[in-house]
Amino acid sequence: QVQLVESGGGLVQAGGSLRLSCAASGTFFSINAMGWYRQAPGKQRELVATITSSGSTTLLDSRFSISTDIAKKTVYLQMNSLKPEDTAVYYCNAIVLRSPVIGGGDYWGQGTQVTVSS
Repeated sequence: QVQLVESGGGLVQAGGSLRLSCAASGTFFSINAMGWYRQAPGKQRELVATITSSGSTTLLDSRFSISTDIAKKTVYLQMNSLKPEDTAVYYCNAIVLRSPVIGGGDYWGQGTQVTVSS
């Protein structure tokens, strides 16, 4: 199976910054896209940032940025000027090609808590 392990969450003050990391491991041929989603209490899970293998990105907010380290199979989410409204569990997502024959799959990490205090 494909494993996604998030790290970097924690408690920060409003206006502070945080960088989340997600490392992929397991058996797969390539990663087509990786991204971050978040879910706050009482809300649906929403997209925060995604990046494709070609480098195209989608961002929820200009305060956030996403990048990858291909060699480490890791995606990063840089969050600046954090607000209490950003408090949520942040989940890593990856769309991978298992092999050209087997096909692809959609995988999720277990989440990391981000809490922004006012």
